[in-house]
Amino acid sequence: SRSNPPAPGLGVGVGVVEAQGAFDKNKKTKSIASIFFVSLYTDRSFLFENMSDQDGDWNFHLRILSNSARDSTDPASDPSILQSVKKLHGFCKLEKSDDLVARIYPQINKVFHRSVASLSQSESGAAKGLLLLAILQFFLDFGDVVLHDADPSLRTFFRSCLSREFSDTAVAEATCEFLIENKIKLLASFPNLLPQFFPLLLKLIAWNWEKLEKSFLKIFPGLISPGSFLPLFPSILDLPILVVALEKVERSSGSGSRVGGSIASIQKSAAPEMLLALMDEAYTGSTIGDGGDDSESEDNNTIDVADPLFLELLKDENDGLAERHRASPALNAALQAAASGPRSKRMKQTLKIAPRLLDVYFSVTLRDANDSLICALIPLLMTRNSTMFPDKNFSHEIRKRLLEFVLAAFQRSPSFISLLKKPIIDRLGEAYDDPAKRELALQLCWAIGEYGGGGESHKDAARELFESLELLLYENLSSSRLGLRQESGNASRRTTQSRLLCFVVTAIAKLATYHRELLPRARVALGKVVRSRISDARVWRRAHDYLGLMNEPGICWSVLGPSRISEKRFPGTVNWSEGGGKMVAHIPFHILSEQGGPPFHDFAFSDVIPKN
Repeated sequence: SRSNPPAPGLGVGVGVVEAQGAFDKNKKTKSIASIFFVSLYTDRSFLFENMSDQDGDWNFHLRILSNSARDSTDPASDPSILQSVKKLHGFCKLEKSDDLVARIYPQINKVFHRSVASLSQSESGAAKGLLLLAILQFFLDFGDVVLHDADPSLRTFFRSCLSREFSDTAVAEATCEFLIENKIKLLASFPNLLPQFFPLLLKLIAWNWEKLEKSFLKIFPGLISPGSFLPLFPSILDLPILVVALEKVERSSGSGSRVGGSIASIQKSAAPEMLLALMDEAYTGSTIGDGGDDSESEDNNTIDVADPLFLELLKDENDGLAERHRASPALNAALQAAASGPRSKRMKQTLKIAPRLLDVYFSVTLRDANDSLICALIPLLMTRNSTMFPDKNFSHEIRKRLLEFVLAAFQRSPSFISLLKKPIIDRLGEAYDDPAKRELALQLCWAIGEYGGGGESHKDAARELFESLELLLYENLSSSRLGLRQESGNASRRTTQSRLLCFVVTAIAKLATYHRELLPRARVALGKVVRSRISDARVWRRAHDYLGLMNEPGICWSVLGPSRISEKRFPGTVNWSEGGGKMVAHIPFHILSEQGGPPFHDFAFSDVIPKN
């Protein structure tokens, strides 16, 4: 202990006198030891005095921590504790002394545990959050020196502190800065930390997006891992619903308390009921939240704070469940009220957040995720396509991204179409339900035709998909003929139906081109379209053109076959990659917009067929 360190000059003087006396007595061994000891002591005196001159007395700050760890039940209530932790951290980084780190660590560790123990007993939650983050930074920087595993401390911070203080702006900003600064270290040493607590971090950003937009976008990719990949997707889509729940807690708890603290109280009081609901779901098959009118609060069109579905929205940790059945009448009523009523500034921001986060999620998925995860995501995506927050612009932006991702995934791995034939067939059967499901069915029809039902090697899957397309075609032809007899038919509905028929006709023709054993059935189906009294000439003309193409296998393969380069060739097959320099005099002109007759000159494909 250096409670009263000598001045530098005094230390040197004592050393010189002792050394001189030792040489006078001819005791060389003692002299060498004395000189070494005095030099070392003198150097340490200069070192610590220099530290004191630059950054204050490290021993003074260490005594502050020691006293707080021994006597204080709430260290964060003293602002000097945070400053002392930061000062000592700076000393350790500046001097790079393992001895200094080893001496400071026990006191900092005690302060950490004292602060955690007093979290629920005091009102200085924000100050505790800042103090704990400063201590966690010390653990991450010097944990290897003192053999401290920071993982339990990090999890304690998320569970005990951030879950209560995420709504505090200062704590939220400091947390984001901490995660950005240590992003590489956290992903390398604790890869499961952020994915486990992604629900808590989504609450943090949903409540503080205005100030943390740029910071959180840097952190967000770190939330994606194999364990969080599927559960994270519906959580992004449900961000507006999460805001509805958080604002409900804020109104229920009053302005005098933190939202996080109120959520913790609700979760604690509702834990037995939640356990019983989970047991009931597991053993009887009933769904959590099917309590009917009992799940509604006294406030009409709001969610009861003890509703199990409500608690699930407000969870802090990833439970590994990709999707739960959300059929609570109270939840649906609250969403309709939030969508139709006046919206808070936070809600307006959240409606813009989700599409941006979804862009990052999909880009990371296409870059890093394996085929198994993507194949598991697509059915979940199809389910959520028609189930989201009821806002027109929000739904449009989300659905546009969902459909773009589905097509990108099928382009990356066409075999997904054969693997997912069951959910695809189910979605084709829902083409009449609503516009969102109809648009999804249209895109699936296009993908089935474009990629040949998964490829030439998936004959059985292609046959089943072809049968579904046939059924969809015949059902639409019947309803179209029925619509001709109804003078009051809706023009918009007829246009939508014609668009669907065009997609189906094209998919049937392309699928039969890939799998030639389906050609006879395709000719029958297209012939029925040609002979039908359908009102839209575009559908009739498209079917007529495809029937003509099927009489020329090479041209049919060139036009309707795979867009990727294929080794399969028929007489007259065109390699489109060489189209800029090929002659086209031998091509039947019924496919060139009815420019019939022999050509008067030779010309390239680019002269006839638009580049787009």
